[in-house]
Amino acid sequence: MCQVFGVSRSGYYNWVQHEPSDRKQSDERLKLEIKVAHIRTRETYGTRRLQTELAENGIIVGRDRLARLRKELRLRCKQKRKFRATTNSNHNLPAVAPNLLNQTFAPTAPNQVWVADLTYVATQEGWVVPRWHQRCLYVRNCRLRHGRAHDKRADR
Repeated sequence: MCQVFGVSRSGYYNWVQHEPSDRKQSDERLKLEIKVAHIRTRETYGTRRLQTELAENGIIVGRDRLARLRKELRLRCKQKRKFRATTNSNHNLPAVAPNLLNQTFAPTAPNQVWVADLTYVATQEGWVVPRWHQRCLYVRNCRLRHGRAHDKRADR
């Protein structure tokens, strides 16, 4: 076999019996620490945050070396997915209410036309439609400033 590859037998046996280099041994120890840290951080940390995490545990490693070892281990961090609000359309509830307004947005008297907004709030247990009608506020002469409603009279 050595003749096929053009290697002397003594060279082959010397290669088989030699110990791995210090760097190779260090890399193997680091790989174990990297795997543990990767799992401990729920597989969400990339190279930079993982480097900080390891440094807090007393393991100093360069970013490029850490990136190389992560690549060798085939460790990839989980990406956050974009939140997409959806509702379940497979239900036994009645269909959408009919459009009684028919785009006539000019009422002739008060309390002829009311507007509602259903807001879906996602929770761990499912979707919640808050009962906003219990928390309605009648605010008059208000304006929005810095994300909060202020009465004009309070600004004086």
